[in-house]
Amino acid sequence: MKALIIGYGSIGARHAQLLDSLGYSLACVTGNPSCPYPVFPDIPEAVQATSPSLAIISSTTVEHLSNLTSLLDTGFSGLVLVEKPLFNEPYALVPPRDTVRVAYNLRFHPLITRTRELLTGQTILNAQFHVGQYLPDWRPGTDYTTSYSASRAKGGGVLRDLSHELDLSCFLLGCWKRVTAIGGHFSDLRIDSDDQFSILMETACCPAVSIHMDYLSRTTRRGFVITTQEFCIEADFIAGTLTVGSTVENFPTDRNTTYENQLRAMMIDDPRLCTFEQGMDIVHLIQAVEDSASNNTWVTAR
Repeated sequence: MKALIIGYGSIGARHAQLLDSLGYSLACVTGNPSCPYPVFPDIPEAVQATSPSLAIISSTTVEHLSNLTSLLDTGFSGLVLVEKPLFNEPYALVPPRDTVRVAYNLRFHPLITRTRELLTGQTILNAQFHVGQYLPDWRPGTDYTTSYSASRAKGGGVLRDLSHELDLSCFLLGCWKRVTAIGGHFSDLRIDSDDQFSILMETACCPAVSIHMDYLSRTTRRGFVITTQEFCIEADFIAGTLTVGSTVENFPTDRNTTYENQLRAMMIDDPRLCTFEQGMDIVHLIQAVEDSASNNTWVTAR
């Protein structure tokens, strides 16, 4: 089995190490001199030389479209996993997409698998999602001001960086129908990207969904509460717990669990993988959230 990694930063390195452990032969398209795998200067040369069956695009968000187009223009017909979000903004012209999946790996967290089981057949009344971590603490030993997260031009900002919550809300509660939001850059962090957003929306299966995301929380947090007609589900990703009524279920994981589960899912094209169309829907949702915050209005899905 052969895989091509396009972009060898921290997430590209994680994918490469996991694929290596799963028995893949690896090649990379990167300018990173620390890459330990065979390196090629561009995508066409890499595809021609290695004939991979799997490709992962883990470059900066603003490079995703050009990288994907270059890859598919070579005639590559294997599965493609594009890091989230799929694109920096919606595009009118996109390449063929039947084989493209988007790397929303939290879909493969056991908390989410269990939550989907619990929600089957339930009437959902409301949901609240929250995620936050102080940006200078994200990558110890590095200057946060030089990261892509700090740069709007590179596709940084909480709305794109933490779009897992946008995807999970749709994955668990159905497609978004309308949205309104408040957000932007409010702190003294030395970045030009957005540092927090608070979102209110309606989805196909839930009349009231709120999502808060920020780069500001000094105590890392990630989780959600979903209220149904019969019970309440509270998930805490940091503690690895799911509370349903008075029952607490434990789901221990490590940093690689969801990434490895996602890569194994790619090997069989698991239907839980985020499709190109679903990934584009999140890109449109991101744009709708920004438009709503700028214009102080509700935005309805197309």
